[in-house]
Amino acid sequence: MANTKSAKKAARQTVRRTEANKARRSRARSYARKVEEAIASGDKAAAAAALKAAEPVLARTAQKGLVHRKTASRKVSRLAKRVSAMASA
Repeated sequence: MANTKSAKKAARQTVRRTEANKARRSRARSYARKVEEAIASGDKAAAAAALKAAEPVLARTAQKGLVHRKTASRKVSRLAKRVSAMASA
């Protein structure tokens, strides 16, 4: 257990940060999953809309340090590539 005042504060901050990070990570996964589901359903318009919503969320997770900047960029790029490859429906 934390002994010093600063160690106790650090422990409190870690708990708070962990909760915020879990929520951000979960949100990013949810948005990416929505794009995947739209691609699977074959609806290009829905997939494009889902991608447009997911892109800033993934960028924000990188900005907050949850994932590396290039990891987020790669995810967006791969999703965009799959959406653009869909037949117009």
